[in-house]
Amino acid sequence: MSTYRAYQVTGQRNFELVERQLVPPEPGQVRIRTLTCGVCHSDVLAVEGQRPDPQQPIVPGHEIVGIIDAVGDGVGNWAVGDRVGLGFLGGQCNSCDFCRRGDFVNCTDQPLPGTSTDGGYAEIVYARATGLVRVPDGLDASVAAPLLCAGVTVFNALRGTSAQPDALVAVQGLGGLGHLGVQYAKKLGYRVAAIARGSEKAALATTLGADHYIDSAADDPGAALTALGGATAIVATAASGASMSPLVAGLRPRGQLVVVGAAPDPIEVNTADLIFGGRSIVGSLTGSAADNEDNLAFSMDNDIAPMVEAMPFEDAPKAFDHMMSGHARFRVVLEIGAR
Repeated sequence: MSTYRAYQVTGQRNFELVERQLVPPEPGQVRIRTLTCGVCHSDVLAVEGQRPDPQQPIVPGHEIVGIIDAVGDGVGNWAVGDRVGLGFLGGQCNSCDFCRRGDFVNCTDQPLPGTSTDGGYAEIVYARATGLVRVPDGLDASVAAPLLCAGVTVFNALRGTSAQPDALVAVQGLGGLGHLGVQYAKKLGYRVAAIARGSEKAALATTLGADHYIDSAADDPGAALTALGGATAIVATAASGASMSPLVAGLRPRGQLVVVGAAPDPIEVNTADLIFGGRSIVGSLTGSAADNEDNLAFSMDNDIAPMVEAMPFEDAPKAFDHMMSGHARFRVVLEIGAR
Protein backbone atom coordinates (compact mmCIF):
# COMPACT_ATOMS: atom_id res chain seq x y z
CA MET A 1 0.00 0.00 0.00
CA SER A 2 1.61 3.27 -1.13
CA THR A 3 -1.25 5.66 -0.31
CA TYR A 4 -3.89 6.14 2.37
CA ARG A 5 -7.22 7.93 2.59
CA ALA A 6 -7.82 11.01 4.69
CA TYR A 7 -10.57 13.58 5.17
CA GLN A 8 -9.00 17.02 5.03
CA VAL A 9 -10.80 20.30 5.58
CA THR A 10 -10.23 23.82 4.31
CA GLY A 11 -12.19 26.94 5.08
CA GLN A 12 -15.38 26.18 6.97
CA ARG A 13 -16.73 22.61 6.85
CA ASN A 14 -15.23 22.02 3.43
CA PHE A 15 -14.46 18.30 3.74
CA GLU A 16 -12.59 16.47 0.99
CA LEU A 17 -11.67 12.78 0.86
CA VAL A 18 -8.14 12.60 -0.54
CA GLU A 19 -5.42 10.04 -1.24
CA ARG A 20 -2.10 10.85 0.43
CA GLN A 21 1.29 9.31 -0.15
CA LEU A 22 2.55 6.92 2.50
CA VAL A 23 5.98 8.08 3.74
CA PRO A 24 8.34 6.95 6.51
CA PRO A 25 7.95 8.73 9.87
CA GLU A 26 10.36 11.54 10.63
CA PRO A 27 12.95 11.23 13.43
CA GLY A 28 11.22 11.18 16.80
CA GLN A 29 7.90 10.15 15.24
CA VAL A 30 5.94 6.98 14.61
CA ARG A 31 3.45 6.06 11.91
CA ILE A 32 0.10 4.70 13.12
CA ARG A 33 -2.56 2.73 11.27
CA THR A 34 -5.76 4.16 12.68
CA LEU A 35 -8.37 1.88 14.22
CA THR A 36 -10.76 4.47 15.60
CA CYS A 37 -11.00 8.23 16.04
CA GLY A 38 -13.45 10.04 18.27
CA VAL A 39 -15.34 13.06 16.98
CA CYS A 40 -14.87 15.73 19.64
CA HIS A 41 -16.37 19.22 19.94
CA SER A 42 -12.82 20.61 19.85
CA ASP A 43 -12.69 19.49 16.20
CA VAL A 44 -14.45 22.77 15.44
CA LEU A 45 -11.02 24.42 15.58
CA ALA A 46 -10.18 22.68 12.32
CA VAL A 47 -13.56 22.10 10.70
CA GLU A 48 -14.96 25.57 11.35
CA GLY A 49 -11.74 27.30 10.31
CA GLN A 50 -10.86 28.54 13.81
CA ARG A 51 -7.09 28.31 13.24
CA PRO A 52 -4.45 30.74 11.92
CA ASP A 53 -4.71 29.76 8.23
CA PRO A 54 -7.96 27.89 7.49
CA GLN A 55 -7.15 27.73 3.79
CA GLN A 56 -4.34 25.29 4.49
CA PRO A 57 -5.75 21.74 4.47
CA ILE A 58 -5.75 19.90 7.78
CA VAL A 59 -7.04 16.48 8.83
CA PRO A 60 -9.21 16.82 11.98
CA GLY A 61 -9.40 14.43 14.91
CA HIS A 62 -7.46 13.90 18.15
CA GLU A 63 -9.09 10.95 19.94
CA ILE A 64 -6.99 8.38 18.09
CA VAL A 65 -6.40 4.66 18.68
CA GLY A 66 -4.23 2.63 16.32
CA ILE A 67 -1.29 0.31 15.77
CA ILE A 68 2.27 1.48 15.15
CA ASP A 69 3.45 0.25 11.75
CA ALA A 70 6.72 2.21 11.41
CA VAL A 71 9.14 3.87 13.84
CA GLY A 72 11.36 6.85 13.06
CA ASP A 73 14.99 7.32 14.01
CA GLY A 74 15.68 8.12 17.64
CA VAL A 75 12.44 6.63 18.99
CA GLY A 76 12.88 4.38 22.01
CA ASN A 77 10.37 2.30 23.99
CA TRP A 78 7.98 1.95 21.03
CA ALA A 79 7.87 -0.79 18.42
CA VAL A 80 5.94 -1.86 15.36
CA GLY A 81 2.76 -3.60 16.50
CA ASP A 82 2.28 -1.55 19.69
CA ARG A 83 -1.31 -0.48 20.33
CA VAL A 84 -1.30 3.25 21.06
CA GLY A 85 -3.46 6.29 21.49
CA LEU A 86 -3.12 10.01 20.94
CA GLY A 87 -5.16 12.73 22.60
CA PHE A 88 -5.59 16.50 22.38
CA LEU A 89 -1.86 17.08 22.96
CA GLY A 90 0.55 15.69 20.38
CA GLY A 91 3.69 15.27 22.48
CA GLN A 92 5.91 17.56 24.51
CA CYS A 93 9.26 18.89 23.24
CA ASN A 94 11.14 18.01 26.47
CA SER A 95 13.27 21.16 26.20
CA CYS A 96 11.12 24.25 26.91
CA ASP A 97 10.94 25.73 30.42
CA PHE A 98 7.62 24.06 31.21
CA CYS A 99 8.90 20.65 30.09
CA ARG A 100 12.09 21.06 32.14
CA ARG A 101 9.85 21.53 35.17
CA GLY A 102 7.71 18.50 34.31
CA ASP A 103 4.66 20.51 33.19
CA PHE A 104 4.16 18.70 29.89
CA VAL A 105 0.57 19.89 29.41
CA ASN A 106 1.81 23.47 29.07
CA CYS A 107 4.72 22.69 26.73
CA THR A 108 5.22 25.69 24.43
CA ASP A 109 6.30 23.58 21.44
CA GLN A 110 3.64 20.91 21.27
CA PRO A 111 1.63 19.92 18.18
CA LEU A 112 -2.14 19.69 18.46
CA PRO A 113 -3.35 16.71 16.40
CA GLY A 114 -6.21 17.70 14.14
CA THR A 115 -5.57 21.42 14.63
CA SER A 116 -1.92 22.32 14.02
CA THR A 117 -0.93 18.91 12.58
CA ASP A 118 -2.93 16.25 10.74
CA GLY A 119 -5.15 14.14 12.97
CA GLY A 120 -7.21 11.00 13.00
CA TYR A 121 -9.91 11.35 10.33
CA ALA A 122 -7.49 9.25 8.27
CA GLU A 123 -6.24 5.73 7.78
CA ILE A 124 -2.72 6.81 8.79
CA VAL A 125 -1.50 9.24 11.46
CA TYR A 126 2.04 10.48 12.08
CA ALA A 127 2.78 11.42 15.68
CA ARG A 128 5.56 12.47 18.05
CA ALA A 129 6.57 9.53 20.21
CA THR A 130 6.38 11.70 23.36
CA GLY A 131 2.61 12.06 22.90
CA LEU A 132 1.83 8.34 22.66
CA VAL A 133 -0.38 6.56 25.17
CA ARG A 134 -0.24 2.79 25.64
CA VAL A 135 -3.71 1.34 25.08
CA PRO A 136 -4.35 -2.01 26.82
CA ASP A 137 -5.27 -4.88 24.49
CA GLY A 138 -8.40 -5.60 26.55
CA LEU A 139 -9.87 -2.15 25.99
CA ASP A 140 -12.12 -1.84 22.94
CA ALA A 141 -10.77 0.75 20.50
CA SER A 142 -14.13 2.53 20.17
CA VAL A 143 -14.36 2.83 23.96
CA ALA A 144 -10.76 3.95 24.37
CA ALA A 145 -10.89 6.76 21.78
CA PRO A 146 -13.16 9.19 23.71
CA LEU A 147 -11.37 8.38 26.96
CA LEU A 148 -8.16 9.84 25.48
CA CYS A 149 -9.64 13.35 25.45
CA ALA A 150 -13.05 13.62 27.13
CA GLY A 151 -12.13 10.97 29.69
CA VAL A 152 -8.77 12.31 30.81
CA THR A 153 -10.18 15.86 30.89
CA VAL A 154 -12.71 15.08 33.63
CA PHE A 155 -10.50 12.45 35.31
CA ASN A 156 -7.66 14.93 35.80
CA ALA A 157 -10.06 17.70 36.80
CA LEU A 158 -11.34 15.50 39.62
CA ARG A 159 -7.88 14.30 40.64
CA GLY A 160 -6.69 17.89 40.88
CA THR A 161 -9.21 18.84 43.56
CA SER A 162 -8.75 18.59 47.32
CA ALA A 163 -11.90 16.47 47.72
CA GLN A 164 -11.51 13.59 50.17
CA PRO A 165 -13.40 10.28 49.93
CA ASP A 166 -17.13 10.67 50.65
CA ALA A 167 -17.01 14.42 49.98
CA LEU A 168 -19.87 15.90 47.96
CA VAL A 169 -18.65 16.51 44.41
CA ALA A 170 -20.92 17.90 41.69
CA VAL A 171 -20.72 17.42 37.93
CA GLN A 172 -22.53 20.07 35.91
CA GLY A 173 -23.76 18.88 32.53
CA LEU A 174 -24.64 15.38 31.35
CA GLY A 175 -23.22 15.46 27.85
CA GLY A 176 -20.05 14.03 26.34
CA LEU A 177 -17.87 15.17 29.26
CA GLY A 178 -20.40 15.11 32.06
CA HIS A 179 -21.67 11.55 31.57
CA LEU A 180 -18.07 10.40 32.06
CA GLY A 181 -17.47 12.82 34.93
CA VAL A 182 -20.30 11.33 36.98
CA GLN A 183 -18.86 7.84 36.51
CA TYR A 184 -15.34 8.89 37.50
CA ALA A 185 -16.54 10.85 40.52
CA LYS A 186 -18.52 7.89 41.85
CA LYS A 187 -15.66 5.42 41.34
CA LEU A 188 -13.23 7.83 43.04
CA GLY A 189 -15.35 7.47 46.16
CA TYR A 190 -17.29 10.73 46.21
CA ARG A 191 -20.94 11.45 46.90
CA VAL A 192 -22.01 12.73 43.52
CA ALA A 193 -24.54 15.38 42.57
CA ALA A 194 -25.33 15.62 38.86
CA ILE A 195 -26.61 18.97 37.58
CA ALA A 196 -28.43 19.30 34.26
CA ARG A 197 -31.49 20.93 32.71
CA GLY A 198 -34.72 18.96 32.71
CA SER A 199 -36.23 16.28 34.91
CA GLU A 200 -35.96 13.71 32.12
CA LYS A 201 -32.19 13.39 32.77
CA ALA A 202 -32.62 12.25 36.37
CA ALA A 203 -32.86 8.56 35.46
CA LEU A 204 -29.67 8.72 33.39
CA ALA A 205 -27.83 10.46 36.22
CA THR A 206 -28.83 7.69 38.62
CA THR A 207 -27.76 5.01 36.14
CA LEU A 208 -24.35 6.65 35.81
CA GLY A 209 -23.89 6.64 39.58
CA ALA A 210 -25.16 10.00 40.84
CA ASP A 211 -26.50 10.10 44.41
CA HIS A 212 -28.41 13.32 43.80
CA TYR A 213 -29.88 15.00 40.74
CA ILE A 214 -30.41 18.76 40.49
CA ASP A 215 -32.63 20.08 37.71
CA SER A 216 -31.15 23.51 37.04
CA ALA A 217 -34.25 24.49 35.06
CA ALA A 218 -36.40 24.06 38.16
CA ASP A 219 -34.04 24.90 41.04
CA ASP A 220 -31.12 27.21 41.76
CA PRO A 221 -28.19 24.77 41.63
CA GLY A 222 -26.11 26.76 44.11
CA ALA A 223 -28.90 26.74 46.69
CA ALA A 224 -29.59 23.06 46.04
CA LEU A 225 -25.92 22.17 46.65
CA THR A 226 -25.87 24.28 49.81
CA ALA A 227 -28.91 22.36 51.07
CA LEU A 228 -26.89 19.16 50.59
CA GLY A 229 -24.08 20.58 52.72
CA GLY A 230 -22.12 22.29 49.97
CA ALA A 231 -19.83 20.80 47.36
CA THR A 232 -16.10 20.43 47.92
CA ALA A 233 -15.65 20.55 44.16
CA ILE A 234 -17.81 21.17 41.11
CA VAL A 235 -16.65 20.12 37.66
CA ALA A 236 -18.38 22.36 35.12
CA THR A 237 -18.65 20.72 31.69
CA ALA A 238 -21.48 22.62 29.98
CA ALA A 239 -20.38 25.11 27.32
CA SER A 240 -22.17 28.01 29.01
CA GLY A 241 -20.69 30.59 31.34
CA ALA A 242 -24.17 31.70 32.38
CA SER A 243 -25.01 28.19 33.59
CA MET A 244 -21.75 28.04 35.59
CA SER A 245 -22.25 31.40 37.34
CA PRO A 246 -24.74 30.20 40.02
CA LEU A 247 -22.54 27.23 40.98
CA VAL A 248 -19.93 29.12 43.02
CA ALA A 249 -22.50 29.83 45.75
CA GLY A 250 -22.95 26.06 46.18
CA LEU A 251 -19.33 25.43 47.19
CA ARG A 252 -18.19 24.69 50.71
CA PRO A 253 -15.43 26.89 52.15
CA ARG A 254 -12.18 26.22 50.24
CA GLY A 255 -14.24 24.56 47.53
CA GLN A 256 -13.29 24.75 43.86
CA LEU A 257 -15.26 25.26 40.69
CA VAL A 258 -13.20 23.43 38.05
CA VAL A 259 -14.03 24.60 34.53
CA VAL A 260 -13.50 22.16 31.66
CA GLY A 261 -16.32 23.23 29.33
CA ALA A 262 -15.20 25.97 26.93
CA ALA A 263 -17.94 28.60 26.78
CA PRO A 264 -18.30 31.68 24.55
CA ASP A 265 -19.72 33.78 27.40
CA PRO A 266 -18.09 34.76 30.72
CA ILE A 267 -18.71 33.42 34.20
CA GLU A 268 -20.16 36.11 36.47
CA VAL A 269 -19.32 35.74 40.15
CA ASN A 270 -20.18 37.55 43.36
CA THR A 271 -16.81 38.50 44.85
CA ALA A 272 -18.13 37.86 48.37
CA ASP A 273 -18.66 34.21 47.43
CA LEU A 274 -14.95 33.97 46.69
CA ILE A 275 -13.62 36.03 49.60
CA PHE A 276 -15.74 34.56 52.39
CA GLY A 277 -14.80 30.90 52.56
CA GLY A 278 -11.79 31.18 50.24
CA ARG A 279 -13.60 29.60 47.30
CA SER A 280 -11.92 29.53 43.90
CA ILE A 281 -12.51 29.07 40.18
CA VAL A 282 -9.85 27.19 38.21
CA GLY A 283 -9.50 25.72 34.75
CA SER A 284 -8.25 22.28 33.83
CA LEU A 285 -6.92 21.19 30.43
CA THR A 286 -6.59 17.48 29.54
CA GLY A 287 -3.47 15.62 30.77
CA SER A 288 -0.10 14.22 29.80
CA ALA A 289 0.44 10.85 28.11
CA ALA A 290 1.24 9.34 31.51
CA ASP A 291 -1.97 10.83 32.96
CA ASN A 292 -3.85 9.24 30.08
CA GLU A 293 -2.38 5.83 30.84
CA ASP A 294 -3.53 6.23 34.46
CA ASN A 295 -6.94 7.21 33.11
CA LEU A 296 -7.25 4.14 30.85
CA ALA A 297 -6.13 1.80 33.65
CA PHE A 298 -8.61 3.34 36.12
CA SER A 299 -11.40 3.15 33.55
CA MET A 300 -10.74 -0.52 32.83
CA ASP A 301 -10.50 -1.44 36.51
CA ASN A 302 -13.75 0.35 37.36
CA ASP A 303 -15.87 -0.38 34.25
CA ILE A 304 -16.03 3.27 33.20
CA ALA A 305 -16.97 3.68 29.57
CA PRO A 306 -18.40 6.36 27.31
CA MET A 307 -21.75 5.91 25.64
CA VAL A 308 -20.73 5.67 21.99
CA GLU A 309 -22.35 6.00 18.57
CA ALA A 310 -20.05 4.36 16.02
CA MET A 311 -20.02 5.51 12.40
CA PRO A 312 -17.94 4.37 9.40
CA PHE A 313 -14.92 6.35 8.25
CA GLU A 314 -16.64 7.24 4.98
CA ASP A 315 -19.30 9.15 6.96
CA ALA A 316 -16.84 11.45 8.74
CA PRO A 317 -18.54 14.70 7.61
CA LYS A 318 -21.93 13.34 8.72
CA ALA A 319 -20.38 12.23 12.02
CA PHE A 320 -19.12 15.75 12.67
CA ASP A 321 -22.53 17.25 11.86
CA HIS A 322 -24.22 14.71 14.14
CA MET A 323 -21.88 15.60 17.00
CA MET A 324 -22.51 19.32 16.49
CA SER A 325 -26.28 18.81 16.39
CA GLY A 326 -26.29 17.96 20.09
CA HIS A 327 -28.30 14.80 19.42
CA ALA A 328 -25.42 12.32 19.78
CA ARG A 329 -25.55 10.10 22.88
CA PHE A 330 -22.88 10.89 23.86
CA ARG A 331 -19.64 10.39 21.94
CA VAL A 332 -19.36 9.77 18.19
CA VAL A 333 -16.53 7.48 17.07
CA LEU A 334 -15.29 6.79 13.54
CA GLU A 335 -14.40 3.15 12.95
CA ILE A 336 -11.58 3.26 10.42
CA GLY A 337 -9.29 0.20 10.47
CA ALA A 338 -9.53 -3.53 11.11
CA ARG A 339 -10.17 -4.16 14.80
